Amino acid sequence: MLDGIEIVKPEDIEKRSFEMITEILGEKEFPPFHESIIKRVIHTTADFDFAEILKISNTAVPKAFEAIKSGCNIVTDTKMASAGINRRLFSRFGGQIVCYMDDETVASEAKERNVTRASICMEKAAKDGNNKIFAIGNAPTALIRLAELIQAGVISPSLVIGVPVGFVNVVESKELLKTAGVPYILSEGRKGGSNIAAAILNAILIMLRD
Repeated sequence: MLDGIEIVKPEDIEKRSFEMITEILGEKEFPPFHESIIKRVIHTTADFDFAEILKISNTAVPKAFEAIKSGCNIVTDTKMASAGINRRLFSRFGGQIVCYMDDETVASEAKERNVTRASICMEKAAKDGNNKIFAIGNAPTALIRLAELIQAGVISPSLVIGVPVGFVNVVESKELLKTAGVPYILSEGRKGGSNIAAAILNAILIMLRD
């Protein structure tokens, strides 16, 4: 047995992880509903910066609860984000998790217009009125196009999760989301990712289960 190794039963590893996160955060307080989301993102990334950079608008979680319980669809910008969402928790509400990145018409139109597939995916998603929650974890072009569609009155999502990661237009896309006039959860700066988008949704689904 190695010195310093904590013995934890397999079924208790996640519980112990969250206890450690709580210990490290110390006396830091969060608004109602926000704590569960922030801690799950930290659990996913081991990055405590998210306690500061994850921004959740006032109505984001209640609106997400309402939309999910009504049977809405969740739109993701990547297959990775889609795969990371807990389908067992989501399936009981009757909605679908959709991603249009592999759609042949999306690919051909993106090539014809010389734009990203991610941006065309948002245009396609806007045509289905049941697409109420958008989770953008990779492509800032998707977030920019979605914000444009919102501002144009084409679509009014119940929640937009804007956590694209990277450099080109990443920060700018998140700032644009802040002004779009819809409930949002975003990560300020360059940090983000599809795994974080999925973690946020899973935190919301767990709160609905509990």
